[in-house]
Amino acid sequence: MSDSLYITSTTIRAGKAVVALGTLETLARQVGRIGVFRPVVDGDGEHDALLELLTVRYQLRADHSYGLTYAEAAAYVDEDGDSRLVAHLVDAFIHMKEHYDFVLVVGTDFTGPSPSTELALNARLASNMGSPVLAVVNGHDLDELEVVNAMDSSTSLLARLGCSVVTTIINRVDPERVERIRARIAEEPHRSPVYVLRDLPVLSALTVEEVANGLHGVVLVGGPDSLQREVDAYVAGSGHLQTLLPILSDGALVVASGDRADLAVGTAASALSRDMPTPSGVVLTCGHRPDPMTQMLLEASGLPVVAVEPDTYQTLHAIEGLRGEIRSTSRRKIAAALGEFNAGVNVDELSSQIRLSHPSVITPLMFSFGLLERARADRKRIVLPEATDERVLRAAEELVHSLVVDITLLGSPTEVQAKAVATGVDLAGMQIIDPSTSPLRDEFAEEYARLRAHKGVTLEAAYDTVVDPSYFGTMLVQTGRVDGMVSGAAHTTANTIRPALEIIRTTPDAKIVSSAFLMCLPDRVLVFADCAVNPDPSAEELADIAVNSADTAQAFGVEPRVAMVSYSTGTSGTGSDVDKVRAATALVAARRPDLPLAGPIQYDAAVDEGVGAAKLPGNPVAGHATVMIFPDLNTGNTTYKAVQRSSAAVAIGPVLQGLRRPVNDLSRGCTVPDIINTVAITAIQAQQVAAR
Repeated sequence: MSDSLYITSTTIRAGKAVVALGTLETLARQVGRIGVFRPVVDGDGEHDALLELLTVRYQLRADHSYGLTYAEAAAYVDEDGDSRLVAHLVDAFIHMKEHYDFVLVVGTDFTGPSPSTELALNARLASNMGSPVLAVVNGHDLDELEVVNAMDSSTSLLARLGCSVVTTIINRVDPERVERIRARIAEEPHRSPVYVLRDLPVLSALTVEEVANGLHGVVLVGGPDSLQREVDAYVAGSGHLQTLLPILSDGALVVASGDRADLAVGTAASALSRDMPTPSGVVLTCGHRPDPMTQMLLEASGLPVVAVEPDTYQTLHAIEGLRGEIRSTSRRKIAAALGEFNAGVNVDELSSQIRLSHPSVITPLMFSFGLLERARADRKRIVLPEATDERVLRAAEELVHSLVVDITLLGSPTEVQAKAVATGVDLAGMQIIDPSTSPLRDEFAEEYARLRAHKGVTLEAAYDTVVDPSYFGTMLVQTGRVDGMVSGAAHTTANTIRPALEIIRTTPDAKIVSSAFLMCLPDRVLVFADCAVNPDPSAEELADIAVNSADTAQAFGVEPRVAMVSYSTGTSGTGSDVDKVRAATALVAARRPDLPLAGPIQYDAAVDEGVGAAKLPGNPVAGHATVMIFPDLNTGNTTYKAVQRSSAAVAIGPVLQGLRRPVNDLSRGCTVPDIINTVAITAIQAQQVAAR
């Protein structure tokens, strides 16, 4: 089994960052302790954009992550060549590797003093490190024959220098040539897989933040998120406003003298208009600052505004020399890069080529990335009713750009678009439905009235009810127009569950709807239930929760070993509370004799092997439980939050169980990653519904 992989591009600007990002995403699903090492970096080594991207996104240690800077490396090269340099870098790699299960080595950037010899240097390093090589070939502006020749020459050199090339990725290919290049490659035998990725302009585009930093500008308007807008074009504001507005385009950065308040305000107004282009921002030159009234108008638009000292000509000239990067803050670029990588690369085949061993532990990061990969494998459509919530929009953008799911948003298109502009979110590829004006409203009202006729619901009342986004979204799920719904970022759990109970209803074998949290501890995943829905379930309901939670665990790759938690273990305690748990345990055993089961059992005896052996000797679940069933909501909710806060566990959920079609609830304090994980879970549940 391999414990390292060396990624090297064969020329400058081959898009190595995209490949490193996608490869590390693949590794993070399967490997616990991952390290990233760069042999030689530019600058001072402390501000390498690629290292920062990988270490921040994948929560990796940043110490010892590079060997030398180019300036330092020069001192190791003499008349005898670079043998001393190679020896030093390999030694640094070996010492670093001792602390990790797997190390991803990302080669040089071909920006050193001798870029023509850097491929040979990378080859010697990979060979001496004992690392298999993933070669990245730059296919930009190359036709089919040129791509094949470039690939053959570079991989031949790598092989001659003792490298084992396990995979080749041809990157930055013109989208119109991708299929022809794939067909040409398929005609020729290759000893290892070859993949082709498209050239996506968004990946090399500058962001407003990069422009501001590159120009040493001062940000007058804009937060960390709005500054991540990509710049697609530049417009010099040298005329009147009526001259500027017709030549504006989506993503355009307006560069104008700071004393032209009319151009700045007009550009900002364009961003707020549904019928006008949405620029990426404004750069005000000549050292001028807007007056307080103009500043207020600019702030109201949410469009980023940057002030710089040079004049307009000098500023435009300086921008031409800047280069866009994929940075840890570039959500849209990261999502687009991962989407392209997963669309173009067979990640299972790549893992097989690297010969990864099966992990002995499951980290939170591995589990989360595993959810995204499973959802991506069979994309489903998920509806998000809270489309004007900033967190929901950011999560939707990342999910769509990463090709995890398709998204439908509910709300007024004008309001949703305005919120997206204000937060810098790209709504491309998302469906937006306004429940109040949708032609589906009549159909949904008739169906809801039919379903609730036994409760006296009239057609008129139903027409008013289904306009509520939660009800409208639930009807989209019920009628199969979408595959699942995620809500709760701005609504209570009751607002999410009530429509589902009224419309979708429970499965034939489920007595109640319950919830489960997937608790990602540092080395394993546990299932906690019920922590969000049922205040005081009966013994029969508790048994139902246990069976459904075991199925949930199985569905998400957790081997179910069920612990019916109580304040007493075995037969040591009495009382109504423990008697309820004892009765529920008997019901589970009768209903599912195949399930490993223990109960009543105390929490410590369920999860600690030593305590379990002492308190319940011989029981295979004691000390090894993976599914924890709590006797009531008070116990379950308190325990999950205590474990989450005291052990740095990641709590994913609540996952609703027992519904015919998937609807899931969010906490009102949820984060963007929480929403992404819950949407992925909902998509996986939808896959299972379709399979049934």
